[in-house]
Parts: sequence; structure tokens; C-alpha cells
Amino acid sequence: MSNKPASGRLIDPRGHRFGAALSVVVLAVAFLTSQPLVVALIAVALGVSAAFGTRYSALGRPWPLVRRVLRLASPRELESEYPPRFAQALGSVGLSIALLAFLAGLPLLGWLLTGAVAGLQAVLALTGYCLGCRLYFLRWWLPAAFGRLVGAQRG
Repeated sequence: MSNKPASGRLIDPRGHRFGAALSVVVLAVAFLTSQPLVVALIAVALGVSAAFGTRYSALGRPWPLVRRVLRLASPRELESEYPPRFAQALGSVGLSIALLAFLAGLPLLGWLLTGAVAGLQAVLALTGYCLGCRLYFLRWWLPAAFGRLVGAQRG
């Protein structure tokens, strides 16, 4: 199977889940120690990963190293990197808004937003379901559904 399809690179979905689990642990530590700066670090890590994808795996993407150390076999199926990158961008935006809440003196709102991002990443890590990835696919479905709805009302 080619690693460079026309629609972008293919990635090991286990790496996406591992990264989400790692983010959950770090965000939990940030909450327990009341350290918004750690939230900022995760926001930046997610943003860099969303912007550059798998090209910069040495910069905070530990999955290839973990896979080698644990001698895990290649995945049965690969997935496009675009939906996870979109999900990471959404997570980065959510954490950035949380940071703005911290700066505005609204720590409860900041931690609630951080918890929401951590919760969604925990769901991904535990089940493999990625809400942000599903939202990525709405960019095709919603315009078509809207067109059918508007078109149905005209005819």
C-alpha cells in the first residue's frame, strides 16, 4: 500500500489514540497542579501537529518510537491524516479559548474547556471514536444536505 495517496498521507490510527491518551494524562496533571501553562504547551503541541502533520514526527509525536520500542506490528489499516489533523486543530482552538479564559480571570471556565478537550481525547484514546474527525467529514455532507433541502423546497 502506498504511503502517499492522492488525498494525503496515511497514518497509523493507533498513534492518534496514543497521542490523545498522552494529552489526557498531561492535561489531568495540569488540572491537579493548577498549571494553565501546561495547558498552553498542549495547545501548542496540538496546533503544531495540526499544521504540519506527520512530517515533523520528532517534534512531539512519540508514536513511531513507541511502536519500535514495543516492536508492534504494522497496523491492519491506515487512515488519512487529514481528519485527525482537523481534530487536533479543534482541540488547539478549544485549549486556546481556555487560556483566554484563564487570562481573563475566569479559571472555572478555563478548566471546564480544558476538561471538555481532555474528555473528547479520552473518548478517542479509550474507544477510537474521534468526534473532531467526524466533524471533518461534515464539510462534504452539510453542503450536499443543504442543497438537497433547498432544492426539494424549490421543486
